[in-house]
Amino acid sequence: MELEQIKNSILVIRRKKVMLDMDLAIIYEVETRVLKQAVRRNIDRFPEDFMFELTENELQNLTSQFVTSSWGGQRHKPFAFTEQGIAMLSSVLKSKKAIQMNIAIMRAFVMMRQFALTYKELSEKLIELERQHNQKFDDIEQVLNYLIQKDNLKTQQATRKQVGYKK
Repeated sequence: MELEQIKNSILVIRRKKVMLDMDLAIIYEVETRVLKQAVRRNIDRFPEDFMFELTENELQNLTSQFVTSSWGGQRHKPFAFTEQGIAMLSSVLKSKKAIQMNIAIMRAFVMMRQFALTYKELSEKLIELERQHNQKFDDIEQVLNYLIQKDNLKTQQATRKQVGYKK
């Protein structure tokens, strides 16, 4: 499974980045009930910040975003696993596939964190530029064009022949 597919199954629920048990079961190539059974047998390893069960309201919000099956949807509320909970799953599901996929999932979480940091840095730079130039940029393309023009102007200034008296 590609990192992009894993990244697409990472959701934000309760302001936490999580993956649902059904997605993890597909990734680990086990049945969802087997995964949930392994978790329940080792429930002490999964505190609230590692794993939580979705509420009815959260489940309704989630199913309204995705198409439900013709079988009438899910019978049980899914578990949502945070990054730490997914790491803990590798100690509960001990197959080679689980370990390999856990590594891929951890990489996807790291990639998303790096993207978020880069986005934050760009956002801060944009705000700084708007402050410096008393101009509000409505579009990223507008900002990039401005920066390119600014760099071109600096290059032109640096490469032009100096005018004036020589010392």
